[in-house]
Amino acid sequence: MQERRQSQRKNLMAYNQVFDSDSGHLLGYLADLHLQGAMVIGERFVERNAEIMLAIELPELPDVAAPRVTIPARAVWCQQDISPKFYNIGFEFKKVTREQAVLLKAIIKNYEFRRPVPPGGENPLMPG
Repeated sequence: MQERRQSQRKNLMAYNQVFDSDSGHLLGYLADLHLQGAMVIGERFVERNAEIMLAIELPELPDVAAPRVTIPARAVWCQQDISPKFYNIGFEFKKVTREQAVLLKAIIKNYEFRRPVPPGGENPLMPG
């Protein structure tokens, strides 16, 4: 599958609940996020091209009182996780407002998984 993403995914330390806003059903937990979409880990298969109004529960964020952000999305892929009990579901956001983008950026800024850099700034996994 060709990679069309224009921004790098950000893996998150906080696994926020993601719901189908229309039905209220839990779709799963937010695994990674970028301004164009997200990956959710859930227990149910989601059909490709399914259009879903995602309701993402927000973690505790500085200066943000909203409990969730709701964004229209389309499932672009769904595949079984390494653990066969779960599915990884890739969603593309259909339209992100300026206010939603501010909330998404706050989630990324505050909860992005950051790997510590060893003293001297060298990456032991990359040859020098």
